[in-house]
Amino acid sequence: MSRPSPRSALYRLIEAGQLAHKALLVPVVEKGLEPGDDAVLFVLGRSGTTEADLARELGLSADMLSSRLERLASRDFITRQAVGPELEPGLALTERGVRIRNALADHWAQLEEALMGELKPKHRKKFADALGRFVDLLRF
Repeated sequence: MSRPSPRSALYRLIEAGQLAHKALLVPVVEKGLEPGDDAVLFVLGRSGTTEADLARELGLSADMLSSRLERLASRDFITRQAVGPELEPGLALTERGVRIRNALADHWAQLEEALMGELKPKHRKKFADALGRFVDLLRF
């Protein structure tokens, strides 16, 4: 069997994904966070949520999420508080967590602009739609 060509679209897509992921992790690590902590901050940045809902959205078990949440709480990034209309026990970002989340989001936007800036909005949308279709086809 021959080796996949580095010029194939799939090879380049994988390479681009790995390099983009590596670039997105730079500020995460610089801020003393672990990979995946950013996902928690982004979800909580939309609004407070319960631990069960957060675990479900991130695709993690409660046990896997628990130690991460304890670490983020000890560093004053998140706090436990009542959320939702029924005021269930939940999680929310602290002021420090909001600042870190915003810095990570700014880095994300700058990287996306650097990568996509030369494309016109119409082509950006087509590209995003094609990538979405790839994701849908590859999900099991």
